Amino acid sequence: MAARWAPPAGLLLLLLLAVLLPARADRPARTAHADDDPEASSAVFQLYGNVYPHGLYYVAMSIGNPAKPYFLDVDTGSDLTWLQCDAPCVSCSKVPHPLYRPTKNKLVPCVDQLCTSLHGGLSKNHKCDSPKQQCDYEVKYADQGSSLGVLVNDSFAVRLANASVVRPSLAFGCGYDQEVGSSTEVAPTDGVLGLGSGSISLLSQFKQHGITKNVVGHCLSMRGGGFLFFGDNLVPYSRATWVPMARSAFRNYYSPGSASLYFGGRSLGVRPMEVVLDSGSSFTYFSAQPYQALVTALKGDLSKTLKEVSDPSLPLCWKGKKPFKSVLDVKKEFKSLVLNFANGKKALMEIPPENYLIVTKYGNACLGILNGSEIGLKDLNIVGDITMQDQMVIYDNERGQIGWIRAPCDRIPKFGSSLL
Repeated sequence: MAARWAPPAGLLLLLLLAVLLPARADRPARTAHADDDPEASSAVFQLYGNVYPHGLYYVAMSIGNPAKPYFLDVDTGSDLTWLQCDAPCVSCSKVPHPLYRPTKNKLVPCVDQLCTSLHGGLSKNHKCDSPKQQCDYEVKYADQGSSLGVLVNDSFAVRLANASVVRPSLAFGCGYDQEVGSSTEVAPTDGVLGLGSGSISLLSQFKQHGITKNVVGHCLSMRGGGFLFFGDNLVPYSRATWVPMARSAFRNYYSPGSASLYFGGRSLGVRPMEVVLDSGSSFTYFSAQPYQALVTALKGDLSKTLKEVSDPSLPLCWKGKKPFKSVLDVKKEFKSLVLNFANGKKALMEIPPENYLIVTKYGNACLGILNGSEIGLKDLNIVGDITMQDQMVIYDNERGQIGWIRAPCDRIPKFGSSLL
């Protein structure tokens, strides 16, 4: 998860009843296996939130027995799923739902393979003083946030494509000491849904339980909301742009490799950028050289009707002759960016103005690509939510590839029908 740019606290707890997943009386909950039935190997979840003004996309998950709802920040940039919890809590934000309360029999022991895997992704120093010792952890994020906690097991209630409900027992973090945002305001989520490629991620655990294939995708709507899916039933293999997953020098990030940057059809003349995709980042971050080259190109290409203006929302903003109501009002004044990935054949990610600009509540157009070197990201270039909006982005760990294709993300797909 990269930095989120000052997301406001508090989101409406909308459509909560729609995402609770009680087992139907006429259909007992069962453990599905990915090879049982072609429709038993995928699950779709509705997403909530937006890039601006909320600053994140989140999903509702039903956890525990009886199942209770929790809002989780969808994060492909980290592995561990965790909830703020009462263990008891040392430092917790105010959250939308009552804190998760673990029981002693839910603790994952230090000697468990998942604990070893978790610590392998966090640090190399993992040793257990006794077989009964609990699995403690600390995760740190690029925005200086952190969570200290203990690994627990509990059931997740998930309805699959064939309408059956599975309740696998999965390992996740019970975070009792957090450094996240303001402790006086209500946080928009109860925790983080880690969807990285590590074995502790929920996606990998679904695969280990034989429920879905190790494939995850998201479709973030520019109008807010969207959907998240596990499994490959919705994947448009023949139509999407695909690149092999590259090993990132930066943790377990999903990386399509290095890319050249173009603006308005012309190369910006910067060295190839190592790029990662991170749904836990609201905005896109370029390292110093490509960021400065982009800003110079933007300023040199603007019409005289736009004037640079100060806006508390983001660092670089412009105003027009009258306030803008949406990005559609201003997109004709800007040109598209293109990332040309070296790993794939004609592997281009087009970034039109609506995928790098926002219009703020003040009626200004602001650049949603930020200078990552100013927050310690060094040479890392992060493609965040703003740039992935209205695209289906697929992380296929089965085939070791990443894909994307334009899609109507405000339409929740039904299995057996074509979304695209």
